[in-house]
Amino acid sequence: MCGIVGYIGKRVAIPILVDGLKKLEYRGYDSAGVAVIDQDKLLVSKSVGKLVALEEELGENYSQSCLGIGHTRWATHGRPSFVNAHPHIDCKQEFAVVHNGIIENYLEIKESLIEKGHQFVSETDTEVLAHLVEEFYDGNLEEAVRKVIGTIRGSYAMVVLSLKDPDKLVAARKDSPMVVGLGEGEFFVASDITAILSYTRKVYILDDGEMVVVTEDGVKITDFQGNPCSKEVYDVKWDAVAAEKGGYEHFMLKEIHEQPKALADTMMSRLKDDRVVLEEVALTPEQLAQINKVYIVACGTAWHAGLVGKTLIERWAHLPVEVDIASEFRYRSPLIDEHTLVVVISQSGETADTLAALREAKNRGAHVFAVTNVVGSTVSREAHDVIFTWAGPEIAVASTKAYITQLEGMVLLGLYLAQIKGTLPQDKITEIITALKKIPEQAKAVLAQESLIKELAQSFVNVEDAFFIGRSLDWAVAMEGALKLKEISYIHAEAYAAGELKHGTLALVTEQTPIIALATQRDVFDKTVSNVKEVKARDARVIGLTYQGNTSLAKSVDHVIYIPETIDELAPLLAVIPLQLLSYYASVARGCDVDKPRNLAKSVTVE
Repeated sequence: MCGIVGYIGKRVAIPILVDGLKKLEYRGYDSAGVAVIDQDKLLVSKSVGKLVALEEELGENYSQSCLGIGHTRWATHGRPSFVNAHPHIDCKQEFAVVHNGIIENYLEIKESLIEKGHQFVSETDTEVLAHLVEEFYDGNLEEAVRKVIGTIRGSYAMVVLSLKDPDKLVAARKDSPMVVGLGEGEFFVASDITAILSYTRKVYILDDGEMVVVTEDGVKITDFQGNPCSKEVYDVKWDAVAAEKGGYEHFMLKEIHEQPKALADTMMSRLKDDRVVLEEVALTPEQLAQINKVYIVACGTAWHAGLVGKTLIERWAHLPVEVDIASEFRYRSPLIDEHTLVVVISQSGETADTLAALREAKNRGAHVFAVTNVVGSTVSREAHDVIFTWAGPEIAVASTKAYITQLEGMVLLGLYLAQIKGTLPQDKITEIITALKKIPEQAKAVLAQESLIKELAQSFVNVEDAFFIGRSLDWAVAMEGALKLKEISYIHAEAYAAGELKHGTLALVTEQTPIIALATQRDVFDKTVSNVKEVKARDARVIGLTYQGNTSLAKSVDHVIYIPETIDELAPLLAVIPLQLLSYYASVARGCDVDKPRNLAKSVTVE
């Protein structure tokens, strides 16, 4: 994987391909390449590292071809290198392929093709696709790709370009996203709408099991068996400017500042007459009455949102909840059936492990509820019910506004379930909703403390280890804070339930160790302060986080960050913002690549 773009039309292809790949840089990548048909030659240019290296490779006198494909790669099979970069070609240099996903049976296919005389040059699974097309081609590129699909197992979004059929692109998808852009006399294929938004707002979103043939004359979409598929044009509403930095130094900082709006957008249409109204949800009271258990399944940051969701659903809806990491969910034979509600959380809606968990849950009869940021994503289409988080496109690899709206999605879902089950009195629901409506403005108040947090972050320049502690919901938020710090500043950071310090962690605490202590949960505040005193007794430097007006914490810590007062269940929506800013400014101070941290990708579309 990671990013795909293709073009056919009247304009020169290479500038469009490179521009599209630049729009996909946020996904993370280690190499890039393009391929075009130029008269009777298939020209391929590749480079390792940033796209500027590819531009240098192409030079100023690049091909004037009007047909081509491009790719940014994030290594899965084979290390980052020139030969492993996409596009991959066949032995005769007549077919070029770009591919996101994993071909599970590539080794056996490769061995079979080698026996037939094919010569491979890379370590990738993708290269077998180019050789398979060569093997199956008998004058019809579409049919050759169809035979390839029948041979391979795994996940893929792939685009094929052929010297033998130089006026078309053929693409197919299974478990990896693919869209087709519709222009005036020109067409695009891409793994992400962002890549082509500068050229068109009208797209087809391919579903699993669909392939497309694109020529200058138009687009033909079929299923893998060749049956025509009817598609509706999706009109992209958000502007290309939304994918630019908007004057901020980094996308991450821009997206942190977009959180008040994202919070307001996600909630306001769903709060009516002191009730949560989820018009997109079809779960009936009768169905809910049959539910006796909830699983929340997600990866990474989304999993941390699920940890908050567990407490809210148990506390408000009185349903037992388990939170699972999606990559482990299927392999522990989860005890789920038609009486189980499974909630999957994914920013992109294309996270491979989360999709696999969703499908496992459906196969076992569970009702599946999704929380995702992308309309038309696979998760949104395959779940029974969906809450869309209206965060807009998130470019930085480290999630901020997507995470905070996932938290909000958990709040909405918890209240919604409580309403249907009648487990919360109306006055309590009204109290929560009243507090929730204040959150966007309160988030702005937190952001107003940015200069203070920036100053605190300067002390992290030479830090090697940091610990985040908290109890109850504070512990869940601490886990997200630790993840943010380590993924963008490369500081080793861990989060602990504060009460666990005595069970080993105190051995690691020294005067060089910064401790970030969250203390927003009133029922365990005194216990958290006791834990803070334990680390202070070991000479640790402690940054505390609590509500405005709470002066007692300041007596036990070195610095305090205050958030506006709210009900404890909503505190995570505000408490995470200072942690995001702290991580951001620590990363900047250490000279790290904030938006594209090493070894990471935005959307993990392979297992």
